[in-house]
Amino acid sequence: MSVFCVVDDKHVPVFRIMWIAVTPHFCGEEDCVREGYYEVRLEQGESVWANAKERNHVLEQIESWQGIDPAGEEEEEEEEEEEEEEEEW
Repeated sequence: MSVFCVVDDKHVPVFRIMWIAVTPHFCGEEDCVREGYYEVRLEQGESVWANAKERNHVLEQIESWQGIDPAGEEEEEEEEEEEEEEEEW
């Protein structure tokens, strides 16, 4: 796995990403060129802009980098709850 992900034709180090917008940008300005894109905020106030496909890929890269498997996490939580219930009986 690479420590870089591509956002807006830029190789961005995953560890520099602070947050990713949930909703696309909309400001209503006639000359705005970022409407419909998702802001990916980097350290020190820098931002890059991603389309929906890039944003989803960045989220997957971060989860992979952190060793998180969303499907596996849910299964583990369910197993832990079942074990706790069995211990109570």
